[in-house]
Amino acid sequence: MAGFLPTEQLLDCVHCGLCHSACPTYVELGTEADSPRGRIHLMAALQDDTVALDDAVVEHLDLCLGCRGCETACPSGVRYGALIEAVRPWIEARHRRPATARMRRWVTLGVLPYRGRVALLLAPLRLLDRWGLLARLRGAAQRLFPSLRYVLGLLPSPLVRAVVPARVPAEGASRQSARLLVGCVMPELFGATVNNTIDILRRVDVTVLVPRRQGCCGALSLHAGDRETARRLARANIEAFETSDPLAPIVVNAAGCGACLREYGELLADDPRYAARARRLAARVRDVTEIVEVGSLPPFPPASGSHRVAYHDPCHLAHAQGIRDAPRRLVAAIPGLTLVPMEDEDLCCGSAGHYNVMQPAMARRLVTRKVAAIRASGADVVATANAGCALQLEAGLRAEGLDIPVRHVVDLLADAYRR
Repeated sequence: MAGFLPTEQLLDCVHCGLCHSACPTYVELGTEADSPRGRIHLMAALQDDTVALDDAVVEHLDLCLGCRGCETACPSGVRYGALIEAVRPWIEARHRRPATARMRRWVTLGVLPYRGRVALLLAPLRLLDRWGLLARLRGAAQRLFPSLRYVLGLLPSPLVRAVVPARVPAEGASRQSARLLVGCVMPELFGATVNNTIDILRRVDVTVLVPRRQGCCGALSLHAGDRETARRLARANIEAFETSDPLAPIVVNAAGCGACLREYGELLADDPRYAARARRLAARVRDVTEIVEVGSLPPFPPASGSHRVAYHDPCHLAHAQGIRDAPRRLVAAIPGLTLVPMEDEDLCCGSAGHYNVMQPAMARRLVTRKVAAIRASGADVVATANAGCALQLEAGLRAEGLDIPVRHVVDLLADAYRR
């Protein structure tokens, strides 16, 4: 069998086990096959034809969140994310999943990466939300279908849709222009965060340009093993975001999207037409918390109260992009907010793109652990820098009966200015 994994990367793993404490599924299950080290052993065995590609092996690999916490912990620099993303297309080409899993994948990957389809799916729910019936419907559905309680709890309310103009001028003298990635799910499901991102950028004198032909970054497809769709979406975004200004940053407010865009150069490395263009685009990507610096923020109105805030690190911001301090500095700069430490701040909450839909049982276990850490911290507000994490944490807190809001960093900044 032809090798599908880079042998040198497999050999980088020295099997020390230091990744165990950074792996959410190992921490939860305690089984070697559900650790990065164990999964690398399974991948190598698949490549060597010494283990069969059966349901058990696939389940161990499917349970990986792709959070890349192991990469932060690894002293040998193993690029585990590249390994798991290489094995997943190989599995999809050779393994037939149960009908329910195939249906879930078909619906998820056939809808979520396409903004128009997401809008169509949410249209009746928006109507119910406008009439004040969505929360009641969700509550009734959770009582009638307890097995779906967790998934149904993921639906946010209110459902705010972002209507984004092509150009939003800076509030003062423009110090730079930036291209904003709005992507697929963000403007339809997290419209308030998109609107607040634009509001904060213009407050720090950034002119925001929104390319019209952009779409999904490709992360959802890539993490699910559909590499070719991810490559197609990447090419489309390169066409949309290319500009005569090679230094214009591409601003992202979703951690998984930012990590995916930064790796376009590797995703399209073998494409002669797009390889160099992909590397140039990747070099321009910035998370919104990198663009909005504390020193550039205009003065805040006086605080109306005080709150203890726990910050949750989005995996693809902290581990894939190495951004940890910038969001915390922004939160700490807001009057009335005090950051408090939380145990396992950078351990995955179980959101992981569409993981909480594809693997709801494990996602619920992980968010329950995270909710216990939030409770122990004494925080009355949770901050994060990724809307998917916010949705997951809110659902987990709600399920435990805790009325603790979860806010994206840009939402907290916008709240502070509006008060």
